[in-house]
Amino acid sequence: MAVRPGDVVLVPLNRRPCVGVVWDGPASGKQVADGKLKPIEAVLDVPRMGETLRRFIDWVAAYTLAPPGEVMAMALRVNALAPPPQLGWQRVLETQPDARITAARQRVLDALAPGLKLPSAELTQQAGVGVGVLRAMAAAGLLQEVALPGPPPFLWPDAEHVGPALSEAQAEAAEALRAAVKTATFSVVLLEGVTGSGKTEVYLEAVAQCLRQGRQALVLLPEIALSSQWLERFTTRFGAAPAVWHSELGSRLRRMTWRAVADGAAPVVVGARSALFLPFPDLGLIIVDEEHETAFKQEDGVVYHARDMAVVRARFAKAPAILVSATPSLESLANVEAGRYQKLMLASRHGGAVLPSVFAIDMRQAPPERGRFLSPLLITAIHAAFARGEQAMLFLNRRGYAPLTLCRACGHRMQCPNCTAWLVEHRLRRQLACHHCGHNEPIPPKCPICAAENSLTPIGPGVERITEEAEALFPDARRLVMASDTLPGPQAAATAAGAIAAREVDLIIGTQIVAKGWHFPHLTLVGVVDADLGLAGGDLRASERTVQLLHQVAGRAGRAEAPGRVMLQTFSPEHPVMRALVAGDLAAFMAREAELRRPGHWPPYGRLAALIVSAEKAELADATARALGMAAPTGEGVLVLGPAPAPLAILRGRHRRRLLLKTRRDIAVQPLLRAWLAKVPVRSGARVDVDVDPVSFL
Repeated sequence: MAVRPGDVVLVPLNRRPCVGVVWDGPASGKQVADGKLKPIEAVLDVPRMGETLRRFIDWVAAYTLAPPGEVMAMALRVNALAPPPQLGWQRVLETQPDARITAARQRVLDALAPGLKLPSAELTQQAGVGVGVLRAMAAAGLLQEVALPGPPPFLWPDAEHVGPALSEAQAEAAEALRAAVKTATFSVVLLEGVTGSGKTEVYLEAVAQCLRQGRQALVLLPEIALSSQWLERFTTRFGAAPAVWHSELGSRLRRMTWRAVADGAAPVVVGARSALFLPFPDLGLIIVDEEHETAFKQEDGVVYHARDMAVVRARFAKAPAILVSATPSLESLANVEAGRYQKLMLASRHGGAVLPSVFAIDMRQAPPERGRFLSPLLITAIHAAFARGEQAMLFLNRRGYAPLTLCRACGHRMQCPNCTAWLVEHRLRRQLACHHCGHNEPIPPKCPICAAENSLTPIGPGVERITEEAEALFPDARRLVMASDTLPGPQAAATAAGAIAAREVDLIIGTQIVAKGWHFPHLTLVGVVDADLGLAGGDLRASERTVQLLHQVAGRAGRAEAPGRVMLQTFSPEHPVMRALVAGDLAAFMAREAELRRPGHWPPYGRLAALIVSAEKAELADATARALGMAAPTGEGVLVLGPAPAPLAILRGRHRRRLLLKTRRDIAVQPLLRAWLAKVPVRSGARVDVDVDPVSFL
């Protein structure tokens, strides 16, 4: 059997056939004894996995310390198996002298010109016969069942389709991006632009140039299931929709899309982070929109950051990568500073719109009424917006009704039985839920500890509670809640966006979903209910993330003619994050963040890797973590912190301990990690997960 690297094959594994890929031989040339080898069962009729993708998979596996097979599985899985073709009928050209030709059969033959293929439904309608006649003719050798050629899976976007008029600044940036694509070489460009500056229209010009060159383009979005407005913009620009790739696709559509990408029949793909592993034969451009978003980090299975891996894949494909954001990550800004990335800037909003004014409401000076969460100043501003016929938004990055439920009688706090996390009350569902493991239970009528009846009290607000308060304060306002609970998929998001654009909604109440690139032209007021929420805890990037999130939320206001206004409810108006948002000076804030991290070699000026030890028994987790701590690497520029209980010390019933390796930027962490892990045998029941470049410290 002749096989080549990249062939998709069926092989015997553990007495069952498994799909695999023929890989390049090891550099060492090490041979395996013939007695240990089993024959390949079949080479599947699947497009070969190209060398560029194989090299990328090897690189990701080596960087993340993941098994290469697990990384390869993300690029293959069941997607390679083609969906069953639609079947139809064709005439058999050889004469069948013994076949009986009735009037019904003659009508079938008349409808089928030589070489013509028709589906059963169309053929039976034209000939006025039943399916039984067709099957009888096939048995008599007059017809044969054949696969019908399907329509093209995706329409080809028209690069010359007339797009929106660009401003001078947009046109200049678009020309720079087109030039980068024309070179057909690897480069990285950071496209930074204030919210509403038209970054999407600019980078779509780079996509157009990629199409002119006959190459494929990939656009990564952090929340593809919620990107209905982005898809509308693309269709308006190119006259056709792109291929879409995300977890909500059905199995048939996933397989069809995977095949179309591999065959080059999907010229543009927009997708979530997993789209990075699609089998593009000629990838000419990668765009990472909202590159600062932590949603690009995959935390389960193979742990990787799609923004960073997109740059690597672009390098292997000899293609430019464009990173796009109104609030770039400190990592990308550091790469610009070091000369590794080029930077383009859009400093003003498109079409004459101005940036919103930002005010901090000191909740110590203007507190809400007892039992309420909205300041009188914010309430007055919302009433004024409604009086002008404008829309308002309340933002709180917390799902549910209340983040904590406790007993007034004994002080018991309702906690998840599987995690060290409080249960969140969802009053509409009458449930207490854990947002970490998915555990749900009904709200009990009495305290499970002291049995006091009607003593359980919600503490703090979630969007459901803010909605309840808004209903009492603004009874005539038409309200819409935008959260992952209420917008479960693309269709629900598109419906919500359409209702807001049609001015069928007066007040939007949302979680972080509302920060992701929406364009609501009639929205002029944004109120942030708890601007201090993301600043708690010891997360290295807490301030950076908070300023990015709140700036993105603020950017939803005043995107058309009417000026926008943003009001931040805070107990710390003197905090650097609040000052930066009010002053509108994010550059100075990020420069200050950089100076705080540089001396201690914290990212992006140093490297981090986390080891997360987990086991069902605390003793086993502690023993494994202690053994790793004893074997920790040492040396100049190398520091190991821990072991220590993770902030979520129990997750899904497993006890968790963390160790953190920190090095200077010029020290590679992977060789240190491999040597470290090789010293410590992990006992059955324990697991050690590696997270290179962690963004979460839970």
